[in-house]
This record gives sequence, C-alpha cells and structure tokens, in this order.
Amino acid sequence: MNEFLIGIVVALVGVGAFWIWRKTKKNTSAKEVRVFSSIEQLKAIGQLSVYKVLTKEIVTETDHTWGEFGNRYLGWVLSGKKMAMIFEFEIDFRYNLRSPRFEINETGSNTYAITMPPCDYEVHIRDIRFYDEQGSKLLPWLLPDLLNGFISGGFSEDDKNKLVDAAKGHASKQALELINNIQSEVQKSAKTTLESISRAFGATDIEFSFSQQTATEVEVEVSEKIAS
Repeated sequence: MNEFLIGIVVALVGVGAFWIWRKTKKNTSAKEVRVFSSIEQLKAIGQLSVYKVLTKEIVTETDHTWGEFGNRYLGWVLSGKKMAMIFEFEIDFRYNLRSPRFEINETGSNTYAITMPPCDYEVHIRDIRFYDEQGSKLLPWLLPDLLNGFISGGFSEDDKNKLVDAAKGHASKQALELINNIQSEVQKSAKTTLESISRAFGATDIEFSFSQQTATEVEVEVSEKIAS
C-alpha cells in the first residue's frame, strides 16, 4: 500500500514539473515575440518630437535677412523712434516614424538596428515686440502710432503682410543656421529617447543610423497676434 502511495506521489510530482516546464517555456517564447512586436509598434507613434529650441534676440538694427521692405520700415522705427525689437521664435525637431525610410531590423537576440528618416523642422514665430528706450516699456508688434510714420497716407494691409513676410524671412535665415549647427545634439536626443522606449520593451542592444542632411529651406509659421 505504501509503495502504491509513493508511486502516486512520484507521478504527481512528475506531472507538476512537466507543467511548470511547459509554462516557463511558453512564457519565454511569448516574451520574445512581445519584444519584437513592441519594437515594431514604434512605427505607429507618428511624429516623435525630440528637440526644441526657443530663441530670443534683441534687434537694434536690421540686416539683409529682413529684406528691402523690412530694412526700410523697421530701420526707421529702430533709429527714428529709438526702439529695440525683441524677436522670439522656436524650432521643433521631429522624426516621422511612419516614414518608409524608418526601418527596424532584428540583428540578434534582443538586438536591433534602427535606421532613422530625415529630421523634420517646424519653425514658429512666437512674438515680436518693441522696447521703447525712452519710456522704458514694452510695446506690441505693429502698434498703430508706430505705423503712422511708415508711409504717408497710412499703412495698408498689404504693407503689413509684406512686413510679416520680412519677419518670416529673417526667422528662416536664423533657423537654418541653428538647425545645421546642432544636428549632433538633435540626433543624440532622438537616440536617448528611442533607447529608453526600446529597453522598456526588452531590447538590450540598439544601433542607430542617421541620414546626413543639410537643411536648405524651412517653412515659417507665425502666431495669430502677429498675423492678425
């Protein structure tokens, strides 16, 4: 009788060990699939913003980046009215992870090679204000009493649009210089961000490949208070 009970116990222990082994093996396989699947899901993130530059400059005299129209009228305000202009814009650096040029290749156990698409740039003029040196106060952009001295007979809507275009041209020139000077910092930020996300999925080793690019033009948007 004792031998019979011992046999049952041994059988139960064997079945239990086999069940644990199967479950462990199943979980391990599922984890490996989940890691690769999650890495692939990076492509579904869309636009990944990795770096932002906020810049503010004090303009006391205009240069060629403001164009002929900007130089003509802004030069009069800065010199004739003894004003300083505070020009503020931002640049947002983004990667489109839905781009066909964004690739993820598995190179080994939990190791991947990621090819990044070209970086996209969004430039936005946040604000333009004037500083009245005599009154020691800030004035808003395109203040009516400043505009009265621009053109005899008034400052038209078309004139205002040309002046806004001059501001956009200046921002574009300044932004291009910044973009091309901080490529390494932008790529480092993108790498750090994606490494953090990927390691949360279980990846242990990731290699990145960035396309070499030189920005030659950017599109500049303006805030409503400047455009209106």
